Amino acid sequence: MAARRKRAEEPEEPSRMAGAVVLVVLGALVLGAVFAASEAAGVLLTVLACVAGTWWTVPRPVSDSSATPPPPSEPPLGDVYAVEGDRAREVRRTPGEGYLIFPEIVHATDPDAVGEVSDR
Repeated sequence: MAARRKRAEEPEEPSRMAGAVVLVVLGALVLGAVFAASEAAGVLLTVLACVAGTWWTVPRPVSDSSATPPPPSEPPLGDVYAVEGDRAREVRRTPGEGYLIFPEIVHATDPDAVGEVSDR
């Protein structure tokens, strides 16, 4: 019995579906009144309502101004860095007269080692 009293005291949450049903019924009444007055106006109102409903449901693009900023370019201290070693891991011949050289990757914990890599 106590459970029934508790449920009776709780306020009821409004239903979104009930609001939608009310809007549909009101729209149908307005559309019926317009059709009763003029058939051409009723058809025009129906087409305009369909276009407006379609326009309302189309997703809009989100601006980039609300995007989160990119992470900082420098990694935090204490991480492991990958740098190119002095030896080649693999050499592939390309079509023509060229070669692709894949250097060995060395893992270093010293952030100064990253600066030792030469730009090619």
